[in-house]
Amino acid sequence: MRSVKRWASKNLIRIYAFLAFTYIFIPIIYTIAFSFNDGGKSNLTWKGFTLKNWANPCAAPEICTALGNSLKIGLTSTIFATILGTLIAFALGRYHFKGRSSTNLLIFLPMATPEIVLGASLLTMFIGLGVDTGFVTTIIAHIMFCISFVVVTVKARIASLDPRLEQAAMDLYANEWQTFRRVTLPLVAPGIAAAALLAFSLSFDDFIITNFTIGTEITFPKFVYTSAIRGVPAQANVIGAAMFFIALAIVIVGQVLASKRKSKLS
Repeated sequence: MRSVKRWASKNLIRIYAFLAFTYIFIPIIYTIAFSFNDGGKSNLTWKGFTLKNWANPCAAPEICTALGNSLKIGLTSTIFATILGTLIAFALGRYHFKGRSSTNLLIFLPMATPEIVLGASLLTMFIGLGVDTGFVTTIIAHIMFCISFVVVTVKARIASLDPRLEQAAMDLYANEWQTFRRVTLPLVAPGIAAAALLAFSLSFDDFIITNFTIGTEITFPKFVYTSAIRGVPAQANVIGAAMFFIALAIVIVGQVLASKRKSKLS
């Protein structure tokens, strides 16, 4: 009995970690498994293994149209949010100006505001301005709430930089633009890339704000929501599993490149 208690006390963190990861990955495992389900239009119960869902992921009506809309909105909003958020992060992280503290506080407001309140407010604003809801209004909304996450991520990377590296570049007769292009930007690039990936994931899977601002168009999360009553088609699980594998591949490639860079420096 004592040996069991001793083993449990030594491996308590591992046990907690195993339970936590199991809790997190159960929905992902379910999504991957049911992407191979031969359930037809209803994908509520397991009826057999098949590869036809992966062979034709566009078999479900409107699913690829919805996916294309989500990708267009996600990529467009990510590009603009990353550019604007990076510029704001540099301004807040490198310069002191009047209202800097207030700006830092305002950056967190979209992150702290409930999405349903934000979506309803945006819809009211667009209606008041006489703007028809659709792709443009959804992209504007996504840029607005993604900027905060980009600023926080990039600003954290800027705060961790060693200023002596830039000073050394200046001592070697590099001007401000050369120092930024050859020293600062490469060091901040991992933070910018992480912020862009975060912004895209937030934009791609957003439903609440999108539902208020998209109008009659349909996105992938909206398609999944409307299909949930009769059973989400297996093709939606295919797309979800594919997005997971793509994200996993990006993370693995990033880790491999980072380890190679560290080995070269050492």
